[in-house]
Amino acid sequence: MNIIKLQSIKDKYLELSKKAIDSNIIGTQSWTEIVKEQANLQPIVEIFDMYLNALANCQDAKAFLNDSDAELAEIANMELLQNTQKLIELEQQLKILLLPTDPDDNKNTIIEIRAGAGGEEAALFASVLMRMYKMFADSKHWKIEDIDISDTGIGGIKEAIFSIKGNGVYGTLKYESGVHRVQRVPATETQGRVHTSTVTVAVLPEAEEVEVEVLEKDLRIDTYRSGGAGGQHVNKTESAIRITHIPTGIVVQCQDEKSQIKNRDKAMRTLKTKLYDFYKNQAEREYASNRKAMVGTGDRSERIRTYNYSQGRVTDHRINMTLYSLEDFINGNIEKILQALALAEQTAKLEQGES
Repeated sequence: MNIIKLQSIKDKYLELSKKAIDSNIIGTQSWTEIVKEQANLQPIVEIFDMYLNALANCQDAKAFLNDSDAELAEIANMELLQNTQKLIELEQQLKILLLPTDPDDNKNTIIEIRAGAGGEEAALFASVLMRMYKMFADSKHWKIEDIDISDTGIGGIKEAIFSIKGNGVYGTLKYESGVHRVQRVPATETQGRVHTSTVTVAVLPEAEEVEVEVLEKDLRIDTYRSGGAGGQHVNKTESAIRITHIPTGIVVQCQDEKSQIKNRDKAMRTLKTKLYDFYKNQAEREYASNRKAMVGTGDRSERIRTYNYSQGRVTDHRINMTLYSLEDFINGNIEKILQALALAEQTAKLEQGES
């Protein structure tokens, strides 16, 4: 463990703490940045203090190991064993905290859900997943905004695009990108046979205004009348927007708002996010193929999870984790698997760093 590096982090944290209470800068942009950096360093400093305390306890215990008082020597030996184990655990936590973070983790996200194989049953399950993510976001007090929802009219969705805004949204939900498989008996199945359907989910970090330059000459913008199932929510004016980015062929559309201006704004935001993801993946493609990470590979074509209704289970295939609490899970209580996926990624990074 690099004590010198950790001590320098603590010194910086203490320096920031002094600046954070400077009445001359409180409320300014500089103060906001100081407080944010201080908050990022705080978990490292807290664990480091616990590490130093356990280290001091070990040294104190060693001084009594050969004491003439046998009972005191035995107590010292137990103290040494306990604090040595604590040091190992704290060192592992510090290694994880010191890992380089994904610069996108604190960004808002745009989620795309599409019904895959399975027809109407896939569309119905796509609706279940959309509800699941929205319930999870609500529990975190994150803001949800629909961008484009294409429903089937009987409770299912062909495609749903919506944004979630809040602290650490992308870093929390990025592991959900992939193919989600459901195994259940559809309501329309008369013989009780289990059907297998799939839904694809893409979780994209929302691009900030300065990150992606979009030239007007590269865009084709079409307007059309928005419409819903059964003639609901049909506008007589052409308020819906479809934008095509000609160089990449990426197409986005929005018909959620009655205002063409608002639809255009949402569509442009979605386009910039898709372009950010497109160019980022393009840049990473060279080394991504050589990096075999347990999670976070970016391969959205693989089956990542199975939802088996007859057995009441959810299985994440990337980490071989099964939960027998399907109903609870689809009601938005997905944190346990998300935390396990994050830990698996951190462990994989540590192993790569040590190899």
